[in-house]
Formats: sequence, structure tokens, C-alpha cells
Amino acid sequence: MNKGFFEVPMAINEPIKSYAPGSPERDEVLEQYKEFYNGSLEVPLYIGNREVKTGNTSTMAPPHDHQHIVGHYHLASEKEVTAAIKNALEAKEKWETMAWEQRAAIFLKAAELIAGPYRAKINAATMLAQSKTIHQAEIDAACELIDFLRFNVSYMAQIYAEQPDSAEGIWNRVEYRPLEGFVYAITPFNFTAIAGNLPASAALMGNVVVWKPSDSQIFSTKIIVDVFKEAGVPDGVINVVYGDPVMITSKVLESPDFAGIHFTGSTHVFKSLWKQIGNNIDKYKTYPKIVGETGGKDFIIAHPSANSKQVATAITRGAFEFQGQKCSAASRVYLPASKADQILEFVKEDLQSFNQPGSPEDMGNFITAVIHEASFDKLASFIDQAKNDVDASIFAGGGYDKSKGFFIEPTVILTTNAHYKTMETELFGPVVTVYVYKDSDWAETLQLVDSTSEYALTGAVLSADRYAIEEATIALRNCAGNFYINDKPTGAVVGQQPFGGARASGTNDKAGSAQNLLRWVSPRLIKETFVTPEDYRYPFLG
Repeated sequence: MNKGFFEVPMAINEPIKSYAPGSPERDEVLEQYKEFYNGSLEVPLYIGNREVKTGNTSTMAPPHDHQHIVGHYHLASEKEVTAAIKNALEAKEKWETMAWEQRAAIFLKAAELIAGPYRAKINAATMLAQSKTIHQAEIDAACELIDFLRFNVSYMAQIYAEQPDSAEGIWNRVEYRPLEGFVYAITPFNFTAIAGNLPASAALMGNVVVWKPSDSQIFSTKIIVDVFKEAGVPDGVINVVYGDPVMITSKVLESPDFAGIHFTGSTHVFKSLWKQIGNNIDKYKTYPKIVGETGGKDFIIAHPSANSKQVATAITRGAFEFQGQKCSAASRVYLPASKADQILEFVKEDLQSFNQPGSPEDMGNFITAVIHEASFDKLASFIDQAKNDVDASIFAGGGYDKSKGFFIEPTVILTTNAHYKTMETELFGPVVTVYVYKDSDWAETLQLVDSTSEYALTGAVLSADRYAIEEATIALRNCAGNFYINDKPTGAVVGQQPFGGARASGTNDKAGSAQNLLRWVSPRLIKETFVTPEDYRYPFLG
């Protein structure tokens, strides 16, 4: 029972540690990395108060050292999925009636645990499982997840405080109820922060969750679960299952109590989920909330006035950080003919300064491995095709080797065809395609950028001409949910740049903002009249 109007701690972005040579955080994370690398982690299913070990297991190996097994995880059958749904629903009443400040305290504690005793663990696990450099792990697994947890609590308080006006003799109030049923969270491999946020944001608002992480992210999922348990998330509130995604999803979506899906992943999968939900709509007790962030074919366009070195840096960072495995990564670039050669030479200099792709344990590496063999093979096939096509060529990179790890050299494809396949197809790897346009065709090229892709996630314009910036901002208003001026198209920060896109990139519900949390509530308006009328007659009746 609430006994006050509580103010939550002010949310601030978690400072990013440097991991410079000789720093204590560098030594700590490398020690934890070695411990994980030399150990053997067993990851059970988490259903209610049980850690379920089915005996049907799959192995975990680092993408940069794919023959080295670092653990195994247990796979769910239909029985375990049914049990996860049942345990979620059993936990629902007690969790949703808990005072909101108690829920807030749990997730604020989770943030502090990640900021402190779990920081090295969650970063090392992300380095090992997802082949992220320490910088990429730090800004993702530690800082962004901390920010999600802290800012979501602040947004929850703002939402609850938003109340309607009341008239004389009447008190109007809104309560923000959790959804009637359970939420299904499906999370991707590439961001540990997203993996933690998708189930946590729904749970924070009083929902119970069945969570299916990516098979390629289960090692770091274990650390997230450990944090949530220590923070005090009650049993059954977030249930975790792994295994056949088609089976698990079908079982979840056939439940009458399915109330919403929180998804990050491929556009193809999201569309298929939407169809399944539509086909099952008569089964559900309520219309499910469908929230998804999917793919991107993200662009950089440089105006002839742009600074060549700045454009090159935006390309190098935007396209090749975390091997381009970000839905926001720059993957198509439009350069003016007057500066294209200079910009491309700067990019080539950057790539030549990289070490060869290797392990994130070597902190001199800017590039490591792509996530798995299927991704490697797809990327290699596009590179080989570009080597043979008459309207494309490899400007830089183009090598690959999977003998030890799934290593793709950062690659720049130069094309004379604005609709070349890699200008339109999401690759999700360290491959960027460049098209050179005539300086006089600036306005036409903006229309080309807008019309080329089905996606609308992120994009960037670089220019020293303010009229050109305004023109691009207007012309490209529908093709990027996150639009960057004189910067790379990646690196959204919770609380500063709420993230999401439209078109085939998702429902644009802006993770890292109050808009997203509003999707996990069902408002109820309560009108209370203090002196109730006793005569039906209105004054106009005389």
C-alpha cells in the first residue's frame, strides 16, 4: 500500500570506462574473460522458481574461436514452454499488485549491480559470446543496460504522474494497468542491453514475461538472469526458455493469455509473427500489443560541402564497429564526385591501420568475428559476387577466413549502379557499399536515398551547408526514425536519442523512452462523482 508520492532517483547516463592500458577495469575484465574462456558454463531454463535442466543441450563457442567450447545450455520442449506460460500467469496477480515503487527498487538495484560487482562479468561474457571489443561491450552490456533500467524507472514515474484534469465535484484519475495476460520477449544476439531491456521494460510496468533469447547470446543471458535474481525479481515474473524458435513461438502464440510481443530481430521473422498473431486473433482475450524493431539499410549521404575526413570517420565507425552487426550500421553511402576519391582514400587509410580481425581479448583489435557460420557464408558470397560483377568492385578489404573464427575483413564495395544488390539488401556485417553521384545531382540523390530501401531505421547527412542540411532533413523525413546530422548513424544513447524506425524497420516505439513503456500498459480511467445526482431532469427541461 503506497504511503506517499515518491520521487525516484534522477536518471543519468552511466559514465563509460576507458579500459586504457594499466587501468584497473582493463585488468579486471581480462581476468574475468580468461575465467569464462577456461571454464564450462551450464545454462538451465528458468521457469518459476526452478532451474530446469532437460538433458537436451546445445554447446556455446566464441565466434572468434569456434572450436573452443565454453559451455552448454538446455533446450526446451513444448512441456517447458507450457510450464513457463503457466508459471508466468501464476505470478501475475502478486506482481501486478505490488506497489510501483517496490518494482522500481528492484530494477534500480539491478542497474547498480551491473555498474558495480557484475560489470566485468557482463562485459567479459559479451566479449566472449558475441565477439565484441571491450569498448563495444562496455557501451552495450554495461552502460546501455544500466541506462535502460534507470531511465525506465524515471519514465514509469512520469507516466504514473500524468493525470487528467478534474471538474468541480468530480475526481478523474488514470491507472496504468499491466496488460491482461503475459508478454513474449524475443531478443537478438547483437546487444546484451536489448536482451535485458525487452523483458525488463515490460516487467517493470507490472507484466509477467516469457523470454526467448537468441541462441547466440545465451552465455551473456545467464549473467542478466543472475543480476535480476540478485536484484529481487520474483520467481515466475521473467521466465527464460531456449530452443527451437518456431516451436516456442507457436506454443506461446496459441495461448489465449498472450497479450503482447516485444521483439528485436529480422524483418522476415517479425512479419511472420504478425501474421501468426493475426491468424490467432479470435483465440486471445485481448488484442495483443505488437512492438518490434527489425532491420535497416542505413545510409550516409555527404554533401559536396562536407569535410572529407569527417565523412571518412563516419563511414569507418558507422560501418565497421562491431563488424557492422548493428541494425543501425552504415551500409550504403552516397558520395559527391568532387570529394569521393579523397574520402575513400581516408577510409582506406583507416582500414589499413586496423589489425587483422582477431579475438576481443587482444584489445588492439578494432574488428573481431561475425556471429556464426551462416552469417560468414552469406557475407562471403556477396563479396565474391562483387568481385565478379561488372558494375561493382572491391575498393578495400574483401578477404575472409573461417578456419579459426568467422573473420570477414572490413570491405568497401564501390558500385556504379545505385540499385546494386548490396545497396538494397541488409547484410549485417562489415561490408559497406559506396555510390558516387554528380555534385549537381544532390537533390535527385536525396530522392534516391529515400526510395532505394524498404527500411527506415537510421541515416546520416554530412554537410557544412545549412541549406543543404535543411533540404536533406525534409527530403529524408520518412526514411529514418533516427536521423543524424554531421555524425555517423549509430550510437543512440538512452534518454538522449530514443531509438526506432518505421517502414520495414519496425513499429517505431522508441526504446529508451516513455513511448515504449506506454505500450506495456492498459490505462483505466476512473471518474468519481462526490455528490451523485438524484433527479434525471436537466435544467433545459424547465
